[in-house]
Amino acid sequence: MQWTVEISSPIGPITLTANEHGLCEVRIQHEHSSKTQATAKKSTDPTLREAARQFRAYFAGELKHFDLPLDTRLGTNFQQRVWAALRTIHFGETASYRDIARQIGSPNAVRAVGAANGRNPLAIIVPCHRIIGADGSLTGYAAGLDNKRWLLAHEARHSKNDLLLSAAN
Repeated sequence: MQWTVEISSPIGPITLTANEHGLCEVRIQHEHSSKTQATAKKSTDPTLREAARQFRAYFAGELKHFDLPLDTRLGTNFQQRVWAALRTIHFGETASYRDIARQIGSPNAVRAVGAANGRNPLAIIVPCHRIIGADGSLTGYAAGLDNKRWLLAHEARHSKNDLLLSAAN
């Protein structure tokens, strides 16, 4: 059994899907042009309610790391290793496909890392938007490069705010 809820966000509607094992899909509907504040339709599933709450906090710049039960069982062992490595990239930081390939112990698997990145079912939570080319260029993003730019700028802006606040204290 699966449950779904759609939330609105500054980058457009996001569909969250959960099952009895956890959140299994986060789909950014980049074709939609509406850029609104994050809100959620009511859901009776506790994982979806918590996911919607965490997304609101993320888009408000208050959440830097998601803490939700995730179901990645549909990925291959290799994809799961890549997705786990993606989750180690901190809010406001980026890494290259080569960095991830090295991190998972497969330095020659740069293209395979790119393919696994592209099949990531949990956008933003498994932060594939933080992957850039080795030369620092923005590379493809399933939800569109405009959304990738927005997410990276959002995280950079809120990371700088954190640095400014700690320097002031």
